[in-house]
Amino acid sequence: MKKTIKLDDYNKNILKTLHLEANLTNNELASRVNLSASACFQRVKAMKEAGYFKNFYADINLDLLCEHVMAYVEFSLDDNRGDHRRKFITAINAVPEFVDCVELSGDVDYISLSCFPSLKELNEACVRLSDNENLSIKRINTRIILDKPKWFLGYPIENLKWLPEH
Repeated sequence: MKKTIKLDDYNKNILKTLHLEANLTNNELASRVNLSASACFQRVKAMKEAGYFKNFYADINLDLLCEHVMAYVEFSLDDNRGDHRRKFITAINAVPEFVDCVELSGDVDYISLSCFPSLKELNEACVRLSDNENLSIKRINTRIILDKPKWFLGYPIENLKWLPEH
């Protein structure tokens, strides 16, 4: 079990800062949150060990690097029993071009953001999934992304309510 730590104002500021600027050096981060470099390093290490950071990654500009098609793909299942949902989730996780997948309420069961090399390959992946009778897929709707006027830039942590134990 991971050790939990108290999130005081310093730790919260570290989380808020690294959440949007994960590439800061320890010295830059320490300066931003008004800590010594050593204290800042120890706090970040403790929060990593406690599981407060899921991952660090770079948001690359695909438009400058490669041809690609991005789309939201909606999946509705015929059967929503646990074993069918688990099979579907396993199948989606096996296709790296489906970069995320969330379960929804309403008439659509799942929606996935996808990034494929071409429209043809996106369509082929959807057909493979749809043809797999073990997945109980009733309907797939594909919504091609035409433009990104606003893209995910991190959670609005400063506007969210911290849990009482933090």
